[in-house]
Amino acid sequence: MKEIDLLEVGGFRAGHAQDREAGTGCTVLLFDGCAPAGVDIRGGGPASRETPLLDPRMDAKGIHALLLSGGSAFGLDAAGGVMRYLEERDIGFDTGVTKVPLVCQSCIFDLAVGRPDVRPDAAMAYRACENASREPLANGCVGGGTGACVGKYRGREFAMKTGIGTWAAQVGEIRVGAVVVLNALGDIFDIDTGKQIAGMRTEDGRGLRSSEQALWEDAGQCRSLFTGNTTIGAVLTNGAFNKAELGKIAAMAHNGYARAIRPVHTTADGDSIYALSVGTQTADLNAVGSLAAYVMGKAISRAVQAAEPMFGLPSASSLD
Repeated sequence: MKEIDLLEVGGFRAGHAQDREAGTGCTVLLFDGCAPAGVDIRGGGPASRETPLLDPRMDAKGIHALLLSGGSAFGLDAAGGVMRYLEERDIGFDTGVTKVPLVCQSCIFDLAVGRPDVRPDAAMAYRACENASREPLANGCVGGGTGACVGKYRGREFAMKTGIGTWAAQVGEIRVGAVVVLNALGDIFDIDTGKQIAGMRTEDGRGLRSSEQALWEDAGQCRSLFTGNTTIGAVLTNGAFNKAELGKIAAMAHNGYARAIRPVHTTADGDSIYALSVGTQTADLNAVGSLAAYVMGKAISRAVQAAEPMFGLPSASSLD
């Protein structure tokens, strides 16, 4: 297995736009064609748009763009900017009277980090489209990861700043990559070593402790876990798969979440993963699904490593 850049998977462009003062942003993936796609949503509180298109029973053969953003449900308005950008370029599903761009979107809850009254909108998403390229995508506190943080089980005063992360690999002719906006309730662990690298800090703020252990200790209580979470991401492959197969790959990619985030898939998270086919290589579904889980776990680690301290929240680099 060889590490490659995410954009080397091929078949798409990617771009960011953000408001760093307000603590929110968005990241867009623009596909060269109508890319077959699947989705698997495991968290209990997702904010998403047009995901029913990805049900194998639906007629849509693929999508033209994917938007990962902040803003919670308010941020879903931003997809209109992607649609306008694509419509201006005559890209979309041909209805006979006009072409309708097919754009899926998922959002994180970042309203409590910066300004709750500023969210990604159509103008910001349009800028992200204008910024899209085939150059390496910036990681850290940019785009959809601008307002992301983790380790919020005991409150934001013990949380840590994270962001967006990417990672990709090639095995033979098969390429699989992942992009993730890391905004979890739980703690983050390195997928290779199992070491905790971010999450809920100790009372003195200088070390790390276990959110999972704290959750277990509170098992006899009925309490709201809502602190503004959700990890959203996508895996992309040059392997040729249909919607049903990509739904399975997305489901397998959640194993990367489970290996790197603890606890995960709670009612206080909206954890979602898209899977997209952007190539024509013959590939084994199980091999690609297993590799998707690994690259997703590596992307999660990069989202931790690339983050910087912001909004009073330390990052992993500032705790070292």
